[in-house]
Amino acid sequence: MFSFVVFLHQRFAIALILYAAILGLWGLIQTWRRSQVSAGFRSSFVLMIALTAVQGLAGLGALLSGGRPHELLHVVYGIFAVIFLPGVYFYAAGKGPKSGTEAGRMREAAFLTGACWVVAIAFGRGLLTG
Repeated sequence: MFSFVVFLHQRFAIALILYAAILGLWGLIQTWRRSQVSAGFRSSFVLMIALTAVQGLAGLGALLSGGRPHELLHVVYGIFAVIFLPGVYFYAAGKGPKSGTEAGRMREAAFLTGACWVVAIAFGRGLLTG
């Protein structure tokens, strides 16, 4: 059972890296076009948050069943992603003084796109330290 959970955790990590990179490209295109973040992008970002939490639970399951990561930093990258993604999402969607303006929409697109690239790197580093 342990090796199956670890196998899923590793494969899911690769899928999340690709997902974050594709979402980052999508966000870059929207930012370059100076358009607001679409509902599809927003829902895909929320899906990435949920998938990151599922990935963390799979890692926790592997940890509780007797496995240990090669480096403790592996766990730190996972905790970072689980906290960082929803934090950026709620911060970017905040109702600041410029939230309804073009500058506010561009700010949201930039933050969410940047977050995709940051976690893609964190997922990659987590996979390398696994």
